[in-house]
Amino acid sequence: MSTSSTAPVALVTGATSGIGLAVVEQLVAQGTKVYFCARTAANVSDTVKRLQDNGFDVDGTDCDVRSADSVRRFVQSAVDRFGPVTVLVNNAGRNGGGVTAEIPDELWYDVVDTNLNSVFLMTRAALTIGRLPEAGTRGRIVNVASTGGKQGVPLGAPYSAAKAGVIGFTKALAKELALTGVTVNAVCPGYVETPMAVRVRQAYAGTWGISEDEVLSRFNAKIPLGRYSSAEEVAGMVCYLTTETAASVTAQALNVCGGLGIY
Repeated sequence: MSTSSTAPVALVTGATSGIGLAVVEQLVAQGTKVYFCARTAANVSDTVKRLQDNGFDVDGTDCDVRSADSVRRFVQSAVDRFGPVTVLVNNAGRNGGGVTAEIPDELWYDVVDTNLNSVFLMTRAALTIGRLPEAGTRGRIVNVASTGGKQGVPLGAPYSAAKAGVIGFTKALAKELALTGVTVNAVCPGYVETPMAVRVRQAYAGTWGISEDEVLSRFNAKIPLGRYSSAEEVAGMVCYLTTETAASVTAQALNVCGGLGIY
């Protein structure tokens, strides 16, 4: 990301599969030191070992992004390992929805805690404990939102509400930090082929009483390109936003969706 001799340090959440893992792999390939987390310690250690065995400067730990204490411990451990934070990628998230009148309180709160409140908690910790503002014009925050946060997803009210909140938070913080040189942007995937996408199709199949293949066909039919995006394609946009070339891109919510979203 920089011509400086000091490699940037990135935090990535939800990073052992899907978009998060693709982000980690692309960041380390461009010379960034990455400290990442996921819910399951074994998944983190396995991913760290694989990447370290390939010569990449990575490390990580498990973290419950819904917990302020867990988030603070994660960011402090990253600083202890690699130094002050340059880049934050808030990627951790979960699916969840159903017929709105039948959604239990616990599901609503967990989707919002995981997808929205975690972004605030992790960002606050990165700005304070992680000393991200010291990065100045090298500083980057990228939040993985969703086209669902712009245009809504039927039977996905908690998910859509949380992702809309991520977009609003992104734009507000971008304007707050603009004069520091730190940029803040959101990337909004549409349908992406990840483990979470499989769970989403399973949920819709159950709700609609059809096969998962039929759900996939219906979803593909809505996408102008006629296919899901890949995790690597989404990660490509995330990683672009961490580069020097993207220094004047801030307060944006950029779609990676095969034409599904048009604003």
